[in-house]
Amino acid sequence: MLNEVCRPRKCYDPIMIVCFIRYQIDPFARDAFRAYAREWGQIIPRCGGRLVGYFLPHEGTNDIAWGLIAFAGLADYEAYRRRLREDPQGRANFARAESERFILREERTFVEVVDGTFGLDAA
Repeated sequence: MLNEVCRPRKCYDPIMIVCFIRYQIDPFARDAFRAYAREWGQIIPRCGGRLVGYFLPHEGTNDIAWGLIAFAGLADYEAYRRRLREDPQGRANFARAESERFILREERTFVEVVDGTFGLDAA
């Protein structure tokens, strides 16, 4: 059985993979990264990704942030990447991050969802 994320009155396609992005950020530029992440909140869904969320450090290490984007499969991810490269707002967001240098390093890992463990509400 494929994992499906369902919320009241809204059900999504099955999720097979999640692109897990680990950022090393300038800890003194948290607000710049926050603005960057918020922009993706509009761009990613428009380009076909299912944004799980962006996360800033709260306690402990102060220079690691994460972004998680879900897809039904790698073909969906590749189509998303093509649309993202053509999106003017996406290109502008990438350019801003590059010029302001608040992201020091970025790593992408693709993880497989373990059936029955994703998107569960508290009992």
